[in-house]
Amino acid sequence: MRTSPNRLLGIVFGAVYVLIGFLGFTVTSGVSFFATEGGLLLGVFEVNIFHNVAHLLIGAALLIAGLSSVRAAKTVNAVVGAAYLVLGLAGLFLVGTALNILALNVADNVLHFASAAVLLAVGLGADNSRTTTVKA
Repeated sequence: MRTSPNRLLGIVFGAVYVLIGFLGFTVTSGVSFFATEGGLLLGVFEVNIFHNVAHLLIGAALLIAGLSSVRAAKTVNAVVGAAYLVLGLAGLFLVGTALNILALNVADNVLHFASAAVLLAVGLGADNSRTTTVKA
């Protein structure tokens, strides 16, 4: 397998998000699926069951794409990065409201913005094929 920043990032971020998804279930005992306040993962990140499932699905998408091909990894990294950017922006307005069905807190928002920045930078900037054509 050739080294590709997109594939490597997809595999690493995918594995981390799957792990975080599973670990989230250790702190959500007694928390309802769409609770606006959840358990604290690592003592900082607020999660509910819906948030854990989202982490598992996003992690699986990143991991599968990273293991598949450069094109798949590049596309999924950019799409997930864009989704995290939107989620980070929405999270600024959702924290502390009844619409906060992911139990987001400030730490979650910071992590979502950081993930968005890395995923978008690599997804949009790395592994670009540069082909030049010569006109005769």
